[in-house]
Amino acid sequence: MELLRSNLSRVRIPEPTNRIYKQECCISFDTPRSEGGLFIDMNSFLAFGKDYVGWNYEKTGNPVYLHIKQTKKPVPEDRPLKKPTLLAIGMEGGFDNHEPEYEESHNIVILPEFVSLSFPSVELPEKVRLAVDSILMAEGAERKEQVAAWTADKKQVSAYAMNLQQIDNGVIVPPSGWKCAKCDKTENLWLNLTDGMTLCGRRNWDGSGGNNHAIEHYKETYYPLAVKLGTITADLEGADVFSYPEDDSVEDPLLAQHLAFFGIDFSSLQKTEMTTAEKELDQNTNFDWNRIQESGEEVEPLFGPGYTGLVNLGNSCYLASIMQVVFSTHSFYSRYYKNLNLKHAFETAPADPTLDLNTQLTKLGHGLLSGKYSVPAKEKDDIANVTASHSKQEGIPPRMFKTLIAASHPEFSSTRQQDALEFFLHLLDQVERANAGKPELDPSRSFKFGIEERLECSSGKVAYNKRVDYILSLNIPLHEATNKEQLEAFQKLKAERGSDREVSSDEIVRPRVPLEACLANFSAPEEVHEFYSTELKTKTTAIKTAGLTSFPDYLVLHMRKFVMEAGWVPKKLDVYIDVPDIIDISHMRSKGLQPGEELLPEAVPDSEESSKPSANEDIVSQLAAMGFNYLHCQKAAINTSNSGVEEAMNWLLSHMDDPDIDEPISQEVRTAEVLLSFVDQSKIDTLVSFGFQEEVARKALKSSGGDIEKATDWIFSHPEVSESLDMDATSSNAQSTADAGLPDGGGRYKLIGLVSHIGTSTQCGHYVAHVYKDGRWVIFNDNKVGASIKPPKDMGYLYFFERMNS
Repeated sequence: MELLRSNLSRVRIPEPTNRIYKQECCISFDTPRSEGGLFIDMNSFLAFGKDYVGWNYEKTGNPVYLHIKQTKKPVPEDRPLKKPTLLAIGMEGGFDNHEPEYEESHNIVILPEFVSLSFPSVELPEKVRLAVDSILMAEGAERKEQVAAWTADKKQVSAYAMNLQQIDNGVIVPPSGWKCAKCDKTENLWLNLTDGMTLCGRRNWDGSGGNNHAIEHYKETYYPLAVKLGTITADLEGADVFSYPEDDSVEDPLLAQHLAFFGIDFSSLQKTEMTTAEKELDQNTNFDWNRIQESGEEVEPLFGPGYTGLVNLGNSCYLASIMQVVFSTHSFYSRYYKNLNLKHAFETAPADPTLDLNTQLTKLGHGLLSGKYSVPAKEKDDIANVTASHSKQEGIPPRMFKTLIAASHPEFSSTRQQDALEFFLHLLDQVERANAGKPELDPSRSFKFGIEERLECSSGKVAYNKRVDYILSLNIPLHEATNKEQLEAFQKLKAERGSDREVSSDEIVRPRVPLEACLANFSAPEEVHEFYSTELKTKTTAIKTAGLTSFPDYLVLHMRKFVMEAGWVPKKLDVYIDVPDIIDISHMRSKGLQPGEELLPEAVPDSEESSKPSANEDIVSQLAAMGFNYLHCQKAAINTSNSGVEEAMNWLLSHMDDPDIDEPISQEVRTAEVLLSFVDQSKIDTLVSFGFQEEVARKALKSSGGDIEKATDWIFSHPEVSESLDMDATSSNAQSTADAGLPDGGGRYKLIGLVSHIGTSTQCGHYVAHVYKDGRWVIFNDNKVGASIKPPKDMGYLYFFERMNS
């Protein structure tokens, strides 16, 4: 006790603003249920496993710890099942996930000798008792993230519900026998709550669903709310109400009143139709879903180093699939596992290692690759008192990593499904920033490469534009399908059957497009209309071709399976991609300015006509026809240099929330640019003295209005700028210099991983990873890891290739 009293100055009573970790070690995946329990530093409130608490003592000198140990309670044979009252798992009122109950013990432990004192005890100093009580009563930092992960997103009350106008046109909706007013559909029917029209829902990407009559009715009438017939029961909260202008499922507090207007007595209705969420879940059990997850196959579970699963934290499969593939690359394996042990990472980390990305990636790398947590899950039969090993593993929950990587991206902080591609790019961006100043350590560079676009106008002169990227995004040319005869026969079969009989999954024929055709499509010449030629001083048609200036260590191919149809309706291409195990892209290397080629002259600064922004009217009109704001369409065309509808669409979707999106396109844009070009040279010199390149400093000051502090922040948040400035070189001699910082080598690659997706959009459904490891394909499906029997190589969303040594 005297030892504890002599260290009271190192004990703090936590304040409400303190982050308290008590569920997981900050540098490993140990928990209070681990064999050694968990030690909470009573000064910093960080938690450590038994093997790591000594490191914290050596680093900080903090000797007093609260030790928490949880031991499983015996399960009574007659344990009653509780009826859920909340759409949640593992929470009070939620679904019973048959989690065992644990009893918790607490002790005060003093390092370095691990002297243990029982808690509670009246002999303990009051300060220690107060500190421990505060720690135990506080909601842990990990738990705050966990709660949101399991609770379903609550529907918002529609802005149109309270003042909904209903038209008395004599419509009385019968309790059954519904049919679409415009076709013969008798399922997936929606009742418009304004005029009582019963119409079919949207057509799904696979051809199932309705015929879009309900949404077409909204576009004609602007009547906002519809309820799905068959989902209405005495419990109105379960009814599926959709708001077309809000484009989401919503809550209608006056639904009973709105239904009664059309003679519907909801108390007598029984549920016969699935809600939108249930329908989506049902679609995920189809043939493709089973193929991607290899359901029905006798998959051999795998354990040991490199075969650790990741626990799904609530729609986090996008993160799990990307991290499994990323940590199978030599660059991430070496940076965060082979060449960096946990102790060194912790010693060099800031005071709070939970906020340091390199530390958390090292923690995740060691968790995935060491094999420590990749063991068969044990389940004890308390009645027979026997412990048995199961073929599944528990996996590790990447909570701290997800919290940290999502801190700078609000969407990844949510529990909604996200686009795996977007997460991959965000990850590499954050990794690059975390390794700023140490490019030799940066594993993200192994994915980076240069792209060069060549534009030749009708004058015969050329222009070259260069940029760097992490992924090669490929359109899928459906006209290059290799099974056209089978497709034509399938279409004929569907036409013969009509809408009366649906085609079974076994009969469906999908286009098969070779990957080579997708790569060739990327490099193929493309016409660019309305191109302003500085040689001809007028608009003309140019021919654009593209190639790679360097070949990365790891080439990531993104298949553009999601396209926009008219009316801004996303559609998923139902297509298979035939992907070989080895590809050769040597022919895709760009050659730069060739002998005899002449560059287009630079634009004359004082030529108002040539410099004034001008949008391609064809691009603008096509976007506007999809329902986009006309001004926004003009800006999208201008900001993508009129390169095409799809490029403009992508720009528009990612800039719709820009604060200046509604500002008019100024005729004085060029004037403003000229004014901005005059930057105080003394400020440039100041930034150069910090070690920045002069051109980078100039660009940063232009972008920040001449403010040095903002310019410095801008440089650190745009690490790619120095590379992109280098990439402006247009001669073949300069090309080698421009690409000197990028990895490069031969053009032969082998397939090492793929991320597959099933669902109607990237924001729903499920992601699964397949990785080629130790001479075989392995499936990573959240916490399930097994030897793959039939890897779905033709169904990938992202393909990962590793450059082969020549």
